[in-house]
Amino acid sequence: MKKKTILVSGGAGFIGSHLCERLLNENNKVICLDNLFTGSLKNIEVFKNDNNFEFVNHDITKPYYRDCIDEIYNLACPASPIHYQSNPIKTVKTCTIGVINMLGLAKKNNAKILQASTSEVYGDPEIHPQKEDYNGNVNPHGYRSCYDEGKRCAETLFMDYKREHSLNIKIVRIFNTYGPNMTKNDGRVVSNFILQALNNDNITIYGDGSQTRSFQFIDDLVEGLIKMMKSDSVGPINLGNPIELSMKDLANKVIKLTNSSSDIIYKELPEDDPKRRRPDISLAKSTLDWKPIVDLETGLQETINYFTQS
Repeated sequence: MKKKTILVSGGAGFIGSHLCERLLNENNKVICLDNLFTGSLKNIEVFKNDNNFEFVNHDITKPYYRDCIDEIYNLACPASPIHYQSNPIKTVKTCTIGVINMLGLAKKNNAKILQASTSEVYGDPEIHPQKEDYNGNVNPHGYRSCYDEGKRCAETLFMDYKREHSLNIKIVRIFNTYGPNMTKNDGRVVSNFILQALNNDNITIYGDGSQTRSFQFIDDLVEGLIKMMKSDSVGPINLGNPIELSMKDLANKVIKLTNSSSDIIYKELPEDDPKRRRPDISLAKSTLDWKPIVDLETGLQETINYFTQS
């Protein structure tokens, strides 16, 4: 089998670094494109002596030219509110200008390209669980809209490049994902809870703790991304764990696993924060033969071990 050259934008980030590892293990040449805004060289340190790995410090809002690329995974974009809200205009540019640059690169190389979209395209959903044919309930003027609407526009651009240029595109909508290589200061609930518990600090829940999320371990997501790229599907396809968990239950589970003495405190829920979020993964099951297999306790323990050691 011919060795493929695969570009991963955002490859030094949480998801991207795990994807790079999997692609290298499958004997591909991997080009990791990252501007290190939220990505980290620490995440890809283990690959630096691998002749099949190349790191390029680059911001996708600037054009990037390269020949002989077979596949592109476009993961570049800050994904946690604390990061994407720090420079909302740049977030929108990444989801529009940056996406156009990656689509142009794919077109020039006649390469397959996958867009990492998000469950945030559903906004604060009025339909539960969320299926791919649900158009969402997104506030276009709020603090989260730079990311939510940015990702919705990215999906539009992908579909238009397919219609106008017959580009071989794939779109996945990623639901809450956790695991090693998460950034400590990204403000996401799993990393927040674990770090607070390990320090025996108060665990902060925004809202009354009844709001829910569905958490998938990083290895399950990477498997879904690989299967999507190999499939004939265009998408969008949800990739997430259909097991729903309240924030209060998650906090108590983390406290138990870390043997923490932390108490739980409650603060006001941020604007437009979804009350419930759970994917319908029927399409992923039937089209990709994919479903998450890592249970929450196993995944949380591996993530706790990572934060304990880092």
